[in-house]
Formats: sequence, C-alpha cells, structure tokens
Amino acid sequence: MLRIDFNSIVREAVESYDNSKEIASIIDISAKVSTNHVYRIKFADDNIIIAKLSYFGKFEHFVEDHSIINSLANNLPAPFENVLARSLIKGNSLFIHRHKGEFIDAWVVFYRPIQIKKKLPKKLTENQIQKLARSFAQFHKACHSIKNTLPPSSKTLELDINHLLAILKTKDGQHEHRMHIDLIREQCHLFLENMNELGGQNLPTIPVFVDWNIGNFSVTPQLDLFSRWDYDWFRMSSRMMDFYFFSRVVSQVGDKTVFSYEIDRLMEERFVLFLQAYHEVYPLREVEIRFLKETYRFFLLNYVVKYGRYFFHEIFATRLQQEVYNEHLPNIDQRFDPEPLLKALNI
Repeated sequence: MLRIDFNSIVREAVESYDNSKEIASIIDISAKVSTNHVYRIKFADDNIIIAKLSYFGKFEHFVEDHSIINSLANNLPAPFENVLARSLIKGNSLFIHRHKGEFIDAWVVFYRPIQIKKKLPKKLTENQIQKLARSFAQFHKACHSIKNTLPPSSKTLELDINHLLAILKTKDGQHEHRMHIDLIREQCHLFLENMNELGGQNLPTIPVFVDWNIGNFSVTPQLDLFSRWDYDWFRMSSRMMDFYFFSRVVSQVGDKTVFSYEIDRLMEERFVLFLQAYHEVYPLREVEIRFLKETYRFFLLNYVVKYGRYFFHEIFATRLQQEVYNEHLPNIDQRFDPEPLLKALNI
C-alpha cells in the first residue's frame, strides 16, 4: 500500500511560504470520517496556523474556491465579519502551495485559527430551531449582499452533473460504478431536465457551504452563528443547496455517529418549523421550495456518488453509496412532496 508523507508536504509548504519559520510541531486534526487532511502547525515563537491539504479534483478549482472564501471572509458585514477563517497572504496574493510528486499532486492553503464558541446539542428544542433558522437566514442575506464583490466562480451544478456523466464513459468510471451506471445516468438526466423545467439555473447564486453538520460550526449562547470551518463542499450556487443539511441539524433523529442521507428529514415538522422561522427573515420563493428536491438529488450524485471515495474513508463511502443506489435515489420522487412545505409558508 502506497503511503504518502503528508507532514513533509506541509513542511515544504511552510518553507515555500516563509523559510525563516521554525516549526515546533505539526498535529493532524483531520475529521476521522473523512479523507481530508487538516493540520495544526505550531511555530517556535508559539504562533499557530492551520493547514489544509487536498489532492483530488482540479487545482484550478481549489484556488478558485479558496480565493472566493477568503474574499468572503474579509467582506462579510457584522455580525458575521469573523465567522470564517482568513487565509494567509504572501505579497499581494492568496498563498497556495502546489506539491507535484511522482505519486501525488497535492495543494496546501494556510488559515489563521478561528475561534469556537458553543457546539449545538445533538437534538434541538423547537425554540432553538427557530433561533438557529433566523441566524442562518441573516447569514444568507449577508452573503447575498456582498456576492457581487467576490471573485468569479466557474463551477455550476450542470457542469458537475455533466462531469459525472462523462466519468461514466471512462474505464475507471465504468469499473467503479459498474453495477449502477444506468441508475446514475437516469438520475443525472432527471436532474438536468427538472432543473431546466424549474429554471433552477436562473436562481440567484450566493456562497454556500452545503455541509452544515454540527461538527462544522459553532454558535453563541443565543444560537447566533459564530464561526464556520470545513470548506470542502463550498460553491457558489442557490441558497437551497444548504437546506438539506439544515434539515439534518434540526431533525428529530438528531446527530448520530452512524449516519445516512435519507430524504425524510425534509418532510419533518421540525424542518417546517425551521423554514417558517427562516422565511420570516429572508422569504423563500415557490420555485426554491420545489427546487429543494433537485438540490438533494444533486448532493447524492455529486458528493456521495462521484466524490464519495474522496470525501469519506472507504468503510463509510461504500455503505453510503450502496444506500444511495438501493434506497435514496430510487425513492426521491415518491418521498418528497413540496406541497406541505409551500402550504406552511403560505406561498
């Protein structure tokens, strides 16, 4: 089995950034369910920075995403001006180190450490759900208010789905998805057809982080969003891309160590309560609620099917993908009904 010395790549990145820095320690603080690599670097002068190392996807997309995130971190208005970690700059530019070795092409970006306050409980009360919904609505409004100040993004939902369709034609894609190619292809075309019918490509785009599990952000005692880390699924897209994970945060199921990506949480009364409180602050449109089903379909296809083996350790990826093939994708249209949500919001 090939073993990559990631610590040496991080040291190489530090030297490239500033060769006068003396490293005291490098500690791996990566999430244990993920293949991503995050390190806490302490220098001899006691200063600390965070390094994120990635090696899948496209280098150009990595640079693009982190350029947007850094601009967002600097441009967000109060009370969200310190919600995101700021990246380190060298000269006038965002610093990103690229390591091109014999076996790996890896990229490293550095962040300043971010403050963390209170983690959400595994299961929220109804009052907590309403408070959190209002804070997320305010955060989305703030992101919308500065979206025109951010660098351009080349990624779109259609491009990502077409990329998956292209992968299915390759030798590697046919091997990895050999038992489920017809299902995946059918679901990709359904997404593209439904998105076109709804006009989803014309919905306003804002910065979205998609993966809002409770291990990725902290809140104040009043349930206002305080800080957010883990930017692996960041993109510029419809705000509805965030809502499936919002439904998971407020679900009666609560946070679980063994998790699945079932659609049922979008139909829970607790999620309806969340939508109603959010809607009071930042009103939702009918087309957005109807598009919610397609953002869920996209999440399964792009982040679990296409990139699952990169985002999750093999034991998690295999199970999650099998659940998507056997349960989640085939049942989307039967198990999601936008009408109760629209009725609850009076739209």
